[in-house]
Amino acid sequence: MIDNLGGQAAVLLTPAHQFPLGVVLGPRRRSQVVQWARDSGALVIEDDYDGEFRYDRHPVGALQALAPEHVIYAGTVSKTLAPGLRLGWLVLPAHLMEEVTALLADTTVSTLGQLALAELITSGGYDRHVRRQRLAYRHRRDHLIAAVQQIPGVQVTGVAAGLHLILRLPSSSATPHQPPTHSGRPPPPSPPPSPHGRPRPATTSPPPGHDTTRPRAVAVRGSRYGRVPGQMPTGRACSGGGPISLT
Repeated sequence: MIDNLGGQAAVLLTPAHQFPLGVVLGPRRRSQVVQWARDSGALVIEDDYDGEFRYDRHPVGALQALAPEHVIYAGTVSKTLAPGLRLGWLVLPAHLMEEVTALLADTTVSTLGQLALAELITSGGYDRHVRRQRLAYRHRRDHLIAAVQQIPGVQVTGVAAGLHLILRLPSSSATPHQPPTHSGRPPPPSPPPSPHGRPRPATTSPPPGHDTTRPRAVAVRGSRYGRVPGQMPTGRACSGGGPISLT
């Protein structure tokens, strides 16, 4: 990874919980990227978008602590509170403070929201809220995994942290099986589109006994156990696999 950075001036990382695969940047690679930043004078932008939600151990330490003068740490309450608040923060190297502050001078962020968040943090309420949410999301994750594992051939990864999972579907699901007709011959090809750009209606009906209600995609709804009021855990997976959300 480091060898491919070349003469880049900056690199953006999500070391606590990489999106979308959900892996954590290991100690060796953390040391390598920090050493690269020091040797080249480059910057590392650490996007810690959901690092508070770690389920198998304590949250992973920030990369910024290893090289404060070469790492810009970015955090947000979009996962812990609500994205509509539009609140986040930057921990900057000292030599960038004046320039970045000037660039952000014209941003429109609610003063009341900032003051409320500051009070929530200093009073300890923010930490208590995160601990409650972590427990609730862990229950959701456990029940969602248990439901998904009932689907043959599906592998679940990226489960140790964050608010999304990765489902790896069997390769055969990418090509839906086309059942034969009652005569034993394959169904006729789809009719050509109309000159007006709209598809023509099919001229053949499904063969007897064919289940027309069988879904072509996997849909999972999480358990209500440990639910936060006003929120329901849902998940979606399409052919080939992809992330699903615990929120």
